[in-house]
Amino acid sequence: MALQTMELDPNAQAYTDNEIVDKINSATNAITRDGSLDQDSLGLVLTAPGSGDYFIKFIQRGVDGKLQVVYDDVPAV
Repeated sequence: MALQTMELDPNAQAYTDNEIVDKINSATNAITRDGSLDQDSLGLVLTAPGSGDYFIKFIQRGVDGKLQVVYDDVPAV
């Protein structure tokens, strides 16, 4: 199991379809896999995903105003 990261941009609602595609196509950040930590040891976000859903490890807001969500890449059983 590896941790995955996604970012949510609160300003994204103002982007046109072409701007969204351009941002996706120009993305250069690779997904990092820094090992796995169990949810209890992190103590940051408590989630209770159902079967097929994903555990969220943490959420933070970056200096650019985007929300970063780190989650397991393997769904709960």
